[in-house]
Amino acid sequence: MPMDGEEFPLEEEYKKDTGIKKDDIKDLRRWLRTQPHLPEKYITDLDLILAYHACDRSSSVTKDVLDLHYTLKTLFTPYFKDRTLDDSVQQTLKTVLMTTLPMRTKEGYVIFYTHLLNYDAKYFNYGEAVKAVIMVLDASQHEQGTWPGMLLAIDFEGLTLRHMTKIDLQNLQRFLYFLQEAILVKVKGLHFLNAPPFIDKLLMMAKPFLKKELMDMLGFHVTGSKEVENILPIEALPKDFGGSYKTSEECAEDVVNLLRRNEQYFAEDNKKRVTESLRPGKPPALGNMFSGLEGSFKKLDID
Repeated sequence: MPMDGEEFPLEEEYKKDTGIKKDDIKDLRRWLRTQPHLPEKYITDLDLILAYHACDRSSSVTKDVLDLHYTLKTLFTPYFKDRTLDDSVQQTLKTVLMTTLPMRTKEGYVIFYTHLLNYDAKYFNYGEAVKAVIMVLDASQHEQGTWPGMLLAIDFEGLTLRHMTKIDLQNLQRFLYFLQEAILVKVKGLHFLNAPPFIDKLLMMAKPFLKKELMDMLGFHVTGSKEVENILPIEALPKDFGGSYKTSEECAEDVVNLLRRNEQYFAEDNKKRVTESLRPGKPPALGNMFSGLEGSFKKLDID
């Protein structure tokens, strides 16, 4: 395992059972050099491997996803501009635990787990949480390379309607769009643990932005549900959240250390942006992604 934020070794990546060959990546690199708007000199072979793996080794799909991935990283400035472990990110990491867990599902999927650390809603900022989640995901893949898949487990323990009112439509739409269309990982499930009675209100707000593929991956598990054991190993969770792993405080410290040791990675990633003036052809159609959607959970009729 790499140390100090080192990139996962390519020779180790090619040994994984992914079916990806060096020639596949060379072909993608040749194509990349024909795309003057893309930051080819900063995009690493591991970046190409992550994309190719996420796209089930389809060269045509990978090219589209790579273009969209870096286009969105350029346009979604609140999430991606000058990413670093600054005060706002550190505050978010004190408010919400967001981490990959060392144990995997029975299918071998990585578990990306989130849970409130501070239950006071005044500290909850959904947009900042989205930014931090993607930072943790990117740094984790940088160090670990490809995963067979990723299962998102969002633990709602401690979450209240006050938290929900702080989820705005634009950030929700942008995050779901990036998750479904441009993320460089195979999303295999999205599960809500300790799902509260008002979870249907959140789903109502998110539904217009959910594709059928992600809808089919959704799982809702009320407090005390035994179904969770069929999805992920309970012992994988932090010990103060029902598992046998480290404490949530120790997990949060690990996440801060992960981002701190990957400061150079983020400095390099900040250069991977699109130059639209050089694009040969039309940019991706993003619809109303920048139309200034207004509203939030508090706009819904909450009984």
